[in-house]
Amino acid sequence: MLRIKRILWPTDFSRCAKQALGHAVHLARQHGAELHVMHARVLMKDDSYHLPNHEEIDRQLKDLASSHLSSTIRALQTDDLVIKQANVRGISTAPAILEYAKENDIDLIVIGTHGRRGLGHLFLGSVAEEVVRLSAAPVLTIREREEPKPVTMMKQILVPLDFSNFSQQALKHAKEMAAFYNARLQLLHVIEEFIPPTFYMAAAASLTRFTPELKLIIKETMETLFEDTAGLAVAAEYHVIEGYAAHDIVDFAQENNSDLIVIATHGRTGIEHMLMGSVTEKVVRRAPCPVFTVRAFGKTLVQ
Repeated sequence: MLRIKRILWPTDFSRCAKQALGHAVHLARQHGAELHVMHARVLMKDDSYHLPNHEEIDRQLKDLASSHLSSTIRALQTDDLVIKQANVRGISTAPAILEYAKENDIDLIVIGTHGRRGLGHLFLGSVAEEVVRLSAAPVLTIREREEPKPVTMMKQILVPLDFSNFSQQALKHAKEMAAFYNARLQLLHVIEEFIPPTFYMAAAASLTRFTPELKLIIKETMETLFEDTAGLAVAAEYHVIEGYAAHDIVDFAQENNSDLIVIATHGRTGIEHMLMGSVTEKVVRRAPCPVFTVRAFGKTLVQ
């Protein structure tokens, strides 16, 4: 079963964060977990430029944030929950969230994401993606929607598998979450397409063209992996498609009415991350539904 004792909800007081709060409260209630409500104040100060009355400005921001946090908690009507309020100062938002999570032994971070793409993502980046990449604890990201689904609407849970130890860890959590929500699992493997050099052949080809039995072999491997992975007995269906993982996972979720994606992240950083990117982060950015990420070698919620 899932073991969740402490949940962290970081907020910037946006509509996006408010949508994530509903999920955090629901999970805290269902698991009897502490709910940590946190805001990170980021006010830069360096040697080349000094804001006048820098400390006074920070004090005012702290008071304003504390007032907003208190109002948010009162509006929740959560007398049945243990809520801890934190208003911390940092040089950057994501590191402040990660530090708080580490210091308070947080089991799950529930965070909103604006899902920026293109130039907006290039220049502004994403706090949620940085948290997903570096958090030792699992992270539930909630992308802002015009009409969000009810937090209990989790009937179809998509689990992308690449047959690594990382994806098996995600599958363990997905089984428990399917039992928790009384949901069905959609197990998906994407066969990455490739375009051979032109001097080898005149046109692009796919792996299944050379190995017609490949999809059947993969499906059988998925069934074995599912049966061998610990967890409660839940319903599952198997899908094997050709394409590009990050793009087609999102498209599959959209076309098959997935309510949640459970996916592993390898936690790459530095040059390796810059060169290879991350399928998980791209899914977090574009997914039409919440995404639950489990970091390789990170904290587990499965007993």
